[in-house]
Amino acid sequence: MHLSRRTLLASATTTALPPRTAHRARLRTGFERLAADGYSLLSGQKVGVVTNPTGITRDARHIVDVMHQDPRVRLTAVFGPEHGFRGTAQAGGSEGRYDDPATGLPVYDTYLKSGRPLADVFTASGVDTVVFDIQDVGARFYTYIWTLYDCMEAAQLAGRRFVVLDRPNPVTGRRALGPVLHKEFATFVGRQPIAQAHGMTVAELARLFNGEYLTAPVPLETVRMTGWDRAGFYDASGLPWVPPSPNMPTPDTALVYSGTCMFEGTNLSEGRGTTRPFELLGAEGVDGRWAAAANGLGLPGVRFREAYFTPTFSKFQGRTVGGVQIHVTDRDAYDPVRTGIALLVTARTVWSGFAWRSDDWIDKLTGSARVRTMIDAGAGTDEVTGAWQEELAGFRRIRKEYLLYK
Repeated sequence: MHLSRRTLLASATTTALPPRTAHRARLRTGFERLAADGYSLLSGQKVGVVTNPTGITRDARHIVDVMHQDPRVRLTAVFGPEHGFRGTAQAGGSEGRYDDPATGLPVYDTYLKSGRPLADVFTASGVDTVVFDIQDVGARFYTYIWTLYDCMEAAQLAGRRFVVLDRPNPVTGRRALGPVLHKEFATFVGRQPIAQAHGMTVAELARLFNGEYLTAPVPLETVRMTGWDRAGFYDASGLPWVPPSPNMPTPDTALVYSGTCMFEGTNLSEGRGTTRPFELLGAEGVDGRWAAAANGLGLPGVRFREAYFTPTFSKFQGRTVGGVQIHVTDRDAYDPVRTGIALLVTARTVWSGFAWRSDDWIDKLTGSARVRTMIDAGAGTDEVTGAWQEELAGFRRIRKEYLLYK
């Protein structure tokens, strides 16, 4: 019987460690299970870790500090993504190459590196195995999943082994939502054709990337969680929340982000420079008509409050703007992508100053020109969201083959 590459990869790289019981009283992350097993998966290997401030234990210690102090694992390098390993850089920045003061380990910068240049970084570091442990937020345009993709590709080119330590999708893994990226719009906010809200964990995404999109698969191991199910929000995990990036302060931010990040592609503020980024949206000249129009749609699980705020940086820095604050009233009913589209449609309707960013960044965020052109043509929320349903159904079929949890 002939087995496809997809079938072979899905069966060969499911998990590195079998669950010890069918049900757990609490969630255990991939790192917790790796450490509990004495790091046997990394035995005899020089190890480098791709991580950021979210790579912590249940008692809020960083895994790099824990592994560095443990003689059972030979940790020799750290690789920092956007915002850096210790998280000191803002959006679009990194920490560069340095030696970590706490551990003395060399920290290499991966940000905006891919392919052969990133493979050369792995080669220069001297590691045998690259370990990935970063908390994702469930949206296609959140760049850490593309750091994962680029590092997998580079590890394959460099002949290195790759291990992914799984963490929860904080907005659940129940469903994939939104438009699917068209390949001609691929950038660092979307390398491959996945849905805008993918509904997967990083280990599941790694399996998907290996099975569907990498030119050649990397030797991949995934250490899955125990005690997590697809319907669980982050607050059910019992884990401390560390902002994965400076403008992702709470799990509430992650809940709305896959929809409201689309406002980065407009001339409205997406709330950067406030204490509620992506929950506050607005611009000079916007008033209460926007909240009224959005509430008039009767969107499930959400209400909109007329709001005024003054960003401390980014768009409208130091200027008072009007807009809305999003209040999610029912997380299970709430659809962040549909809500984001509805807000774009109503903003354009009620505010004559509405405009897209001149570089058409909205096309990169949504994965094609369709959202922008349909809204410009006067399409409503149902028409816009209906246009991507066929491609979303196709992604959901592929996605199902790589899921690890019920």
